[in-house]
Amino acid sequence: MGSGCYDEIMMPDTPHEHTAPPPRQLMLLELRAFAELGAFFATVPLLRLAPRGDGHPVLVLPGLAASDLSTRALRAFLRDRGYRAHGWKLGTNRGPRPGVEAAMERRLADIHERDGRKVSLIGWSLGGVFARELSRRMPEQIRDVITLGSPFAGGPHASNAWRLYEALSGRRAEDWPERERMKTPPPVPATAIYSRSDGIVAWQTCLERPSPQTENIEIEGSHCGLGHNPAALYAIADRLAQPEGQWRPFDRHGLRGLVYRDPLRDAQAFA
Repeated sequence: MGSGCYDEIMMPDTPHEHTAPPPRQLMLLELRAFAELGAFFATVPLLRLAPRGDGHPVLVLPGLAASDLSTRALRAFLRDRGYRAHGWKLGTNRGPRPGVEAAMERRLADIHERDGRKVSLIGWSLGGVFARELSRRMPEQIRDVITLGSPFAGGPHASNAWRLYEALSGRRAEDWPERERMKTPPPVPATAIYSRSDGIVAWQTCLERPSPQTENIEIEGSHCGLGHNPAALYAIADRLAQPEGQWRPFDRHGLRGLVYRDPLRDAQAFA
């Protein structure tokens, strides 16, 4: 969503405070992530036809209970497309524990200074929540933000991982201080990639609100496979390849329409 066809659609900003987490059967379908990894390796020749970029730096943030190991396939793909892909180098993501956000700011500043260019941020699940908040604090250093199944727009319990979050972070799910602000679009171009069959987080909570520089791209797949899902990777490559300062919504014309559904379907999430 964002500009384009959404400019003429009036959609109320309905918060998803009471959205239920995905049902148990979708949680069981998260085993698809292994098949999606196999699909990634099988489609490498096709993925090499994805748009190449201009070599700017990309910082990839992992999800809850994950580390840079989980984003290796994604970062390898980005390097193949010509980008300088970086992991976050902060070990396992255990939530907003003391010092984590400051460490991410230093990591971003170091990459920006070393490369001398704005940095694109890609965040998987909780990593996407961090990425969007980083963009608010350091917008002058960030080119754009892409989130993968990141539940920034809903209530604290619209996820099957909230108990794990509390155990790892040492804080209650509802105590994140910026929770209301998180629903506001970032100050930089933002793309939210999500799946309606996500078994970990409610897909409605992963959608950006309409604005001239936000959009949502739906794919078919699991939450745990978003970082190596071929459809997600192609969309990421397309978004990153845009010239700096010339952001446009994702084009679904032609054969892309067979893979990426019409964004008008998102309207029901805000109705």
